[in-house]
Amino acid sequence: MSLTIKLHVFTSHSHRLNLNFPTKPTPNGFTSYNYPNIRPKPIYHSDPLVSIVYNTKPIMHSPSRSVQAPIKSSLIEPDGGKLVDLVVPETDRAERVLEAQALPKVSLTKIDLEWVHVISEGWASPLRGFMREDEYLQSLHFNSLRTKDGSVVNMSLPIVLAIDDETKERIGSETNVGLVGPNGDLIAILRGIEIYKHNKEERTARTWGTTAPGLPYVEEVITSAGNWLIGGDLEVLEPIKYNDGLDHYRLSPQQLRKEFDGRQADAVFAFQLRNPARINAGANFYIVGRDPAGMGHPTEKRDLYDPDHGKKVLSMAPGLEKLNILPFRVAAYDTVQKKMAFFDPSRAKDFLFISGTKMRNYAKTGENPPDGFMCPGGWKVLVNYYESLQTEEASQQPAVVSA
Repeated sequence: MSLTIKLHVFTSHSHRLNLNFPTKPTPNGFTSYNYPNIRPKPIYHSDPLVSIVYNTKPIMHSPSRSVQAPIKSSLIEPDGGKLVDLVVPETDRAERVLEAQALPKVSLTKIDLEWVHVISEGWASPLRGFMREDEYLQSLHFNSLRTKDGSVVNMSLPIVLAIDDETKERIGSETNVGLVGPNGDLIAILRGIEIYKHNKEERTARTWGTTAPGLPYVEEVITSAGNWLIGGDLEVLEPIKYNDGLDHYRLSPQQLRKEFDGRQADAVFAFQLRNPARINAGANFYIVGRDPAGMGHPTEKRDLYDPDHGKKVLSMAPGLEKLNILPFRVAAYDTVQKKMAFFDPSRAKDFLFISGTKMRNYAKTGENPPDGFMCPGGWKVLVNYYESLQTEEASQQPAVVSA
């Protein structure tokens, strides 16, 4: 699991900000889109100061200095009304570490650690830890959580932590546990824990709509996981860092909102990639194509879902009413016109769908795409990138010494 976000910010001064926060340097494909069906009345809260200040002359405090009233952007409110921040303050860390050392331990996988990162920074607000059973069942059955004030938050993917029988026995009747990272370092305390049955088949069926073998996340994470789930409130001992040279790109929702406020953002557009981070990062417009539903069947040569259903479902999803969904028009390579064009169902046989995966495979193998698929200069950049990766990999291979 990774966090990949592309955000476009539009301000009243028509400045644009394009922030890319990759987990690894991979090129992106290109897709044409338009913006139909924008809700006529945005439901995010506009700050009256914006219109007041832009239509008012600055207040003059001295002949050499003018002061303008502070402006705050009209960002959409986070789910639950307030961003969650579960990182322990520096002044309390030494005490929490001592407490964690004395608790029963639960080991985290690499993906578990990434979920701790997601939860701790507020990406999953208002969730304050790994799901307890009532939250898990709401997410699994209703794709949403109901908060104490009765409002509904979209939460279509259960965020859970699995443990095995041995760990469950070791925890016993304890109410708190310490979480240990893949490298053996203490990561967090999980408080007020609840342990409940991990029905893997039901989780897979309701999350993916199938139990067909070969689903990558299921094979990697769920099948081999323990038979129990443990939920509770997280206290993370220090900010999660990966020390891979990319940590400075991984801005938290709080940092992003501060940046948008500083730019007096009137609207934030989130471009849908694999891991949408929408409302909690401040985005009030969500550009979406086929990615949410464009997943190949694991055993058959077809899409697992209807490619158009992703944008349709998101437009109707409970808890996303305040988010403006902007659907893509489907684009494909027109074999008659020899260029990319909007798909025309009346002559479907004339169109060739070249996915981002297929495009990257072309570049890796040195095979050229059809003429008109991409500008030659852009294609050259992509090919050169993959050639550089292959050169780097070759240089890291151990030399073979002949006898």
